[in-house]
Amino acid sequence: MVKYSLVGYDGSEASRRAFQFAVELARCSHGRVRVVSVLQVTEGGADACALMIADTGTERVQELLQELTAIMPDAADLIDVELTLGSPGDVLLSQIEQHGVDHIVIGHTERGALARWLLGSVSGNVLARAHVPVTVVR
Repeated sequence: MVKYSLVGYDGSEASRRAFQFAVELARCSHGRVRVVSVLQVTEGGADACALMIADTGTERVQELLQELTAIMPDAADLIDVELTLGSPGDVLLSQIEQHGVDHIVIGHTERGALARWLLGSVSGNVLARAHVPVTVVR
């Protein structure tokens, strides 16, 4: 039985659907959901730079929590939220061991072949490398 699901959340419609799915699964299995939002550090990335300048991302985490509870108001007691820097696929996979995650839920975003080749696919990366079950929500 799934006890601790991990959701990669970027604010997209696909990640919202993944979050909703994970919360409903947690309710059925009496589990919890860990929601991780990853800021990619790129040259000139304003979000990442702002987070690095601040001592903590506490304010951004609170904003993220508010956004999630607006999507599912009664889910606040089921979720843990983290905002972090890095490569989304690597961060999500590192969460498995760090937090005892036994299931990953990620949203699928339709991209063309060229965009997948240039940008990569977080869902493909996670599917290829995860050693826990992964659910891709469309």
